[in-house]
Amino acid sequence: MSFRFAAALFSFALVLASCIPSAVVAAETSDWPWWRGPSRDGVAPSGQDPPLTWSETENVVWKAPIPGKGHASPTIVGDRIYLATSVDEEERRSVLCLDRATGKILWDSPVHVGKAVLPKNDKGSQASSTVACDGERLFVNFAHDDAVFTSALALDGEVLWQTRITDYVDHQGYGSSPAIFGPLVIVSADSKEVGGAVAGLDRATGKIVWRHDRPKTPNYPSPIILDVAGRTQMFLTGCDLVSSFDPLTGEKLWEMEGATTECVTSTVTDGKLIYSTGGYPRNHVAAYAADGSKKVVWDNGQRVYVPSMLIKDGYLYAVADAGVAICWKADTGEEIWKERIGGTYYSSPVLVDDRIYVTDESGKSIVFRATPDGFEPLGESRLGDACYATPAIVDSRIYARVIEEQNGKRQEVLYCLGSE
Repeated sequence: MSFRFAAALFSFALVLASCIPSAVVAAETSDWPWWRGPSRDGVAPSGQDPPLTWSETENVVWKAPIPGKGHASPTIVGDRIYLATSVDEEERRSVLCLDRATGKILWDSPVHVGKAVLPKNDKGSQASSTVACDGERLFVNFAHDDAVFTSALALDGEVLWQTRITDYVDHQGYGSSPAIFGPLVIVSADSKEVGGAVAGLDRATGKIVWRHDRPKTPNYPSPIILDVAGRTQMFLTGCDLVSSFDPLTGEKLWEMEGATTECVTSTVTDGKLIYSTGGYPRNHVAAYAADGSKKVVWDNGQRVYVPSMLIKDGYLYAVADAGVAICWKADTGEEIWKERIGGTYYSSPVLVDDRIYVTDESGKSIVFRATPDGFEPLGESRLGDACYATPAIVDSRIYARVIEEQNGKRQEVLYCLGSE
């Protein structure tokens, strides 16, 4: 069989596989299967009614202590919750499984022990990658032994395979989360000095199906797969580039300069444009044509470095790191309103119908209306002493990972918040 014919057969197999849902859980309204939720954009399934306010005693369904430290968001599939964590003093990076009804830890599976890659930012963690679940396996990224590895686990915690993706030199900390699409899990790592990679791995075996080297710059976003401009595209921003790939084959569809060097946030779209933000060496929020024409449609100098943005009904909503909520007209970049809400933000906002939920570094949460008519606060609460992780919201319940000071010691806690 010729190489060309074999390649054609493989491409055809990928196309057939793409017709199969990327994960059974993706269409379920009661699941939050990966970073930024089912639609990968921070938008929770509609029709929910999570509480507008809460406290350590108000609207708490359960509270569970979490061993170790991490900024990864909870992943929720069926009756289980999955969470990446790191017990730093043991150099042990693990995936936890909790019972969704009670918060009881069902298993704690070590993925890497020893040879830790320590984040140079004192607010970073060794477990900032959110677990992705396809209904059969769990996927997680960790920095280990001066490299980045992707691992697959069975639903009982057994480690099925591990694949080394690229050498890695830490700058601020590693936190890119895996993305599931068709038969693949797609992962990335950008790194100074040694460069990095973006790759598509076979979900069943961990074999690298396609891979691209990346520039030698520090950068932090997760690969995000969106339907834009009439086709499915996988996006990475940062390294001074905006890059689009075919998620199944890895073909680079288009690439342009326009982003800054270091980005963190995950791209969102209105179906025609995609939106990027960055924070070093310049602040920017920008809209790009996603049809391959390589046009910057609009750009401004607002600093929305860490929290990802939201889009609804033609309007773009952001919470700037320094505690300013902003609404722009998505197609033109016109600022519609801006409101100082206070705090410093590392977690990303989540949208439930017309409500935006966001939590600052101190554990203060604000709920406000997603409307171009002006800033409309709906609720304010406080939980714990610090928060860096983005919550998951499913079935009218909020799953929030916070930090509490207990007897002078740091203790992570996962709360399940709900009105019932």
